[in-house]
Amino acid sequence: MLFDWNTIAAPAALLDVQLSAPRTLTGEGLWVCLVSSGRCTASLPGASATPAGSVLVLPPQSAAAGHLILSRAPLTLTPEDSCHLLCVQLTGQASVQFLNGLRELPYLAKGETCPAAAELMGRLAEEKPTHSRARSQLVFALLCELADADSAAPALPPLVQAAIEDIRANYAGLYGVEELSERLGVSKSHLVRTFTAAVGVPPGKYLTTVRIEAAQRLLLHREYTLDVVASLCGFSGANYLCRVFKKETGQSPAQWRALTGRAAQSGLTPEETMREQEMYI
Repeated sequence: MLFDWNTIAAPAALLDVQLSAPRTLTGEGLWVCLVSSGRCTASLPGASATPAGSVLVLPPQSAAAGHLILSRAPLTLTPEDSCHLLCVQLTGQASVQFLNGLRELPYLAKGETCPAAAELMGRLAEEKPTHSRARSQLVFALLCELADADSAAPALPPLVQAAIEDIRANYAGLYGVEELSERLGVSKSHLVRTFTAAVGVPPGKYLTTVRIEAAQRLLLHREYTLDVVASLCGFSGANYLCRVFKKETGQSPAQWRALTGRAAQSGLTPEETMREQEMYI
């Protein structure tokens, strides 16, 4: 075989369920769930920082019939009433790239903005497992269709969206929520109250999560000392980085780096690469 299509896109699992009790989907890759009837709540239990990027983990999201739920695992689906779902677990490079492009999880999509998605998922359910090439073609077509999907989740308040953008762009230099509120022109208490109500965690916690994710990317893709990692991620020093990292992940930075393994010299965002270069100029 000159080309293995399964490395690009393939279905790993398919569930056609009438949901009467909470169900948690597990495994690697991207889960795509179509709510064909009823309503259910989608959530990521025990979600923690990952090296995939500064993803906004939303509080439980209610998905009505016609909506699509896109997420990584573990994804818990809880029925609000009798509901039916068709869920497909997608793997392969294209599926991973699609998942890494999602800026919020779980991502709710309007079914009418990707009308062919339901048909493609139905065809995947009918296709025989032995026809791997046809199934991979359907998965790739499904990803292309989902690329145009619009969010079905309520828009975040402008203040919260501005705070998230500021945190993601300036986490290394922000002194804390006090400075963030001053930059946004609001009181600290108002920012904390509005942010927590919309996101489910206070802005200080979200800032810490973004910093830990940045530290994980550096640990994964660079061989810097902990002092350098701390300075690039907004921590006051290596000791403080270690305390926060252990509290958030359950492992020390050294343990996390050893267990995860060192990847190729890539994987940082353009902003992180520029910050890295500026530090050594």
